[in-house]
Amino acid sequence: MAVSWEQSVEHSINTIYLLFSAYLVFVMQLGFAMLCAGSVRAKNAMNIMLTNVVDAVVGSLSYYLFGFAFAFGQSNPFIGTDYFALKDIPSSNSYEYSFFLFQWAFAIAVAGITSGSIAERTQFSAYLVFSFFLSGFVYPVVVHWLWSSNGWLSASSSQLLFGSGAIDFAGSGVVHLVGGVAGLWGSFIEGPRVGRFDAFGNAVSMRGHNATLVVLGTFLLWFGWFGFNPGSFDKILVAYPTTTDEGNWTGVGRTAVTTTLSGSTAGIVTLFGRRLLVGHWDALDVCNGVLGGFVAITSGCSVVEPWAAVVCGFFAAWVLIGLNILALKLHFDDPLEATQLHGGCGAWGLIFTGLFAKEEFVIQTYASGEIGVVRPYGLLMGGGWGLFGSQVIELLVIVSWVSITMGPLFFALHKLRILRISVDEEVAGLDISSHGGYAYAHPEENHPRFYTDYVRMHDEES
Repeated sequence: MAVSWEQSVEHSINTIYLLFSAYLVFVMQLGFAMLCAGSVRAKNAMNIMLTNVVDAVVGSLSYYLFGFAFAFGQSNPFIGTDYFALKDIPSSNSYEYSFFLFQWAFAIAVAGITSGSIAERTQFSAYLVFSFFLSGFVYPVVVHWLWSSNGWLSASSSQLLFGSGAIDFAGSGVVHLVGGVAGLWGSFIEGPRVGRFDAFGNAVSMRGHNATLVVLGTFLLWFGWFGFNPGSFDKILVAYPTTTDEGNWTGVGRTAVTTTLSGSTAGIVTLFGRRLLVGHWDALDVCNGVLGGFVAITSGCSVVEPWAAVVCGFFAAWVLIGLNILALKLHFDDPLEATQLHGGCGAWGLIFTGLFAKEEFVIQTYASGEIGVVRPYGLLMGGGWGLFGSQVIELLVIVSWVSITMGPLFFALHKLRILRISVDEEVAGLDISSHGGYAYAHPEENHPRFYTDYVRMHDEES
């Protein structure tokens, strides 16, 4: 069937919008790299930078070969079985390359979250294994449940759970909770870094070596989140039938606003909250607070009012602060607070959406504003228990699925002795012990300068 000129223009604009959003999401990889590098000690900077590159390149191949098929194949509500290695794409009845690229940018972000949890003590080969498995199988299955048109939890399915389906618009659960729970298991099985807790069980500070990189990474992630959240509309030229001047472009703008307000609120609350707890103003804590607000709003960014985004960010900050205190009491060591930030704030984001989603915005987002459509919405907005129940189910099944897949994988790597590096290598630093040299010209004091120095010192100690 011939396509009109107007349809061609509309399709072109929507494709450009989706591709631009994909590029913004990919910029987040640079943000992750800067944030991770600044948050670890200088002797591990090269290692963490390399793992971020590996997450991208390994995740690209695994998502291309298997992940996209498991995520968006149409065979059943639990896992896809079409489009392996992009077979039959593009076509008029399936997805296009631009959609794959956008989803790929999400997939490689998940492994980056987990990498932060196990930083400074993990063998490089372990990164290769878990990154491939997480990006190519564990994460795509969750995507199929929530974002595929026939997923059993999807808010776009023809058979909606509780008449609602779970609303996870851009991935508080699908992306962040998955990465956070995977990081939880990896960090738990590995145990704390050497020296993180003293003989009496008291926490020993191991602050990152470069606050400048942390702040730079935070702003790059903030910039990328404008592709992550607003870009999840996929199409910008979709008009709402109930109005003459509103459409997806309205939702895109509102989503960018709610994203900004949640992150900003979480940042300012963390600033003052940590000031009360530790007695000084901490830039690194504020950066994590801002990111926690972004993570939390990612689920409901398109279906809540701006004022609700402020509420989201306020509570996200306290979730992060509380989980960090709990982690220290339990001797849980996550160098980037990725488990607490992405896992904890991601979980809060799912619950928040079930409480504050607005009916009008739900219909606009998931039914293009169609007249006569009735959907459950936020519990506190008078929308009943349907959406809230779906959100709780999503939270529980994601935690369970990631636990029964990534937990055994990390345990197997541990038993095979290919998960954690030796104590000597950890003390010397991964840069010198695994990568042949430091990221900087002048290494930390009392550390070997070249790999040959490290080998000689190691032989002398033996």
